[in-house]
Amino acid sequence: RIPQVLSSAEETAELYRELSRHPGLSAACLGPDVTTQYGGKYCSLYTEWSQRDLARAENVKFCRQYLIFHDGASIVYSGPAGTCSEIKDELLSRESPSGALKAVLRKVPGKEEKEKQFLEVWDQNRKVKSIDLTALEKHGSVYDDDQFGCLAWSHSETHLLYVAEKKRPKAESFFQSKAPEPGASDEDVGCPEKDVPLKGEQFVYYEDWGETLSTRSVPILCVLDIEGSSISVLEGIPEHLSPGQAFWSPGDTGVVFVGWWHEPFRLGLRYCTNRRTTGTPSRPARCWRSCRGRCGVSTTLGATQDGMLSGMLSTIALITGAFPGIYCGALPGLCWAADSRRLVLDTAQRSQQDVFVVDTVTGATTSLTADAPQGTWSVLTIDRDLLVASFSTPNCPPTLKVAVLPNAGQEAQARWVCLQDVPPVPGITWSIRTLRPPPEQEHPQYTGLDFDAILLRPSEGPAAQKPPLVVMPHGGPHTVSTAGWTLCPAALCRMGFAVLLVNYRGSLGFGQDSVASLPGNVGTQDVRDVQLCVERVLQEEMLDAGRVALVGGSHGGFLACHLIGQFPDTYHACVLRNPVVNIASMVTTTDIPDWCLTEIGLPYVPGALPDPAQWTEMLHRSPMRYLDRVRTPVLLMLGEDDRRVPPKQGLEYYHALKARGVTTRLLWYPGNGHALAGVEAEADGFMNTVLWLLKHLQC
Repeated sequence: RIPQVLSSAEETAELYRELSRHPGLSAACLGPDVTTQYGGKYCSLYTEWSQRDLARAENVKFCRQYLIFHDGASIVYSGPAGTCSEIKDELLSRESPSGALKAVLRKVPGKEEKEKQFLEVWDQNRKVKSIDLTALEKHGSVYDDDQFGCLAWSHSETHLLYVAEKKRPKAESFFQSKAPEPGASDEDVGCPEKDVPLKGEQFVYYEDWGETLSTRSVPILCVLDIEGSSISVLEGIPEHLSPGQAFWSPGDTGVVFVGWWHEPFRLGLRYCTNRRTTGTPSRPARCWRSCRGRCGVSTTLGATQDGMLSGMLSTIALITGAFPGIYCGALPGLCWAADSRRLVLDTAQRSQQDVFVVDTVTGATTSLTADAPQGTWSVLTIDRDLLVASFSTPNCPPTLKVAVLPNAGQEAQARWVCLQDVPPVPGITWSIRTLRPPPEQEHPQYTGLDFDAILLRPSEGPAAQKPPLVVMPHGGPHTVSTAGWTLCPAALCRMGFAVLLVNYRGSLGFGQDSVASLPGNVGTQDVRDVQLCVERVLQEEMLDAGRVALVGGSHGGFLACHLIGQFPDTYHACVLRNPVVNIASMVTTTDIPDWCLTEIGLPYVPGALPDPAQWTEMLHRSPMRYLDRVRTPVLLMLGEDDRRVPPKQGLEYYHALKARGVTTRLLWYPGNGHALAGVEAEADGFMNTVLWLLKHLQC
């Protein structure tokens, strides 16, 4: 008997609307300690959340505050203070070191001109400064991204440091004429002005930093003098470097920043932590975080990455034993303990994400979540050894947790307190299983590797029913699916589908050998790992082997295309989001051409053209090689503004499938990049995915 899967479009939309209301935590800030008349201590906790608003088709930010009473060793009491309120038009915000002031970068719609940016300073009672940065014309737009952007208070709380786009010279056509200003004399007409537009410069090309950073070209460091409301652009930065993530050195004697090399040209920077910075080419810095030691000397940590393919390994942490390494995009903005020798971070550990404390003197790493529930933990901040983190699982949306960091050597005794509990979503069970490839599929150099998969199953309905299976390999390929809350898998599972998230060899969190095993083997090793996992799960679980589908984006789409070509009898429906289908045609159009060569095991040299053998190898590794074997119905979703995997890739596959009579449909999303992360695009993509699966899996 075929089990019942939710098949009504109206009910599916209502389910998606319900689950999309669960917000995610994005930031947290602890206020200064206040001592009560009875000797107790408490502080405020300011948190920022993000939630999809389907009616407005946008992500809305809102804030919520809490009070935390503590005795320095444990949390005595904690609870919310007031209700939520929406944060409107804030791009960046940062409290001053003392907590007495707050800086806010805000966008304000212009009446007749383009959007303006204001930098505001607030005290505890009012707005004390509002500076129109656009009107001062010292620079272009201020950066609010997490790659370059910053808003850093000086220790004296008199200056603010931020990153902005360098002001571009005005330009006009060679043939543009301009009437003289009223009252101008004959001598004035034609005299050069300081801001005279440059002739013929209006179409000059400015390189940018690729996917999600297409408006970032030439970043500069700027300092705002709050009292004088004046802006200075810092000079002396080497011409070959693009600065970002800046902060003040102790005593405000200078600034520290990460500088990305942009010679000979800019490459895509998002998710590419291998890019050369002010560190050495083989060990580029991703971020820097400072602390003030007891003697007043500043120390810094550079989280680095060995080449393109490794997880991030601390330059000062001695990684030994079974600890597989540090894999995180960036350290928390505040990550140092009060003793100035330990730092706290979160990192993937196989298919989970845990919080660790690293002793920079001994090199010891200790889990702060070893005795806590399994799932995905993310550090938001630490201040005065008060830790704030978020926690989620595949069936539980993000919750807010706090703890006091124990003394050195006693970190394992950390006890987490939940500030805002969220009940698990009913009808979903999940588990992590470990698989090992058969001997004939072992890597000849990196033997003994295994990998994981996370299986979500619907827990409602008769046990004898076999639900259909949706297989979702992650992109990257050097990323990882952790056991945390993700809207699409949860919604599919609530509808009645089982969902399989495969962390094939090459995923982060499994050690450097696993990462290094994949380059040169994409299209074979990763494909076989996913297929092995699917076959094993179908054998061991009560699932319907006649109703198996693939959903994948980017490299996950690359794998899905390979799987429906190499194993056409297994899969009965396929949904692709901005998939890589032809590496040979992608290498000349993507913002990361080095990916195309490195992942197939070839060296990348800027300016060097691939030779015929390399072109052949790129095509050989691509899903297009198996195109004539595809008969699975394919739904394609493409972002018009995708710089990472340009939409020409998906169009190439679409036309090839159409020419061969394969059932296919294409959805085109203007204004969306590689992630298809726009609220409207994401919601529409989910609904069309569901309808495609229901139709071709005959649910």
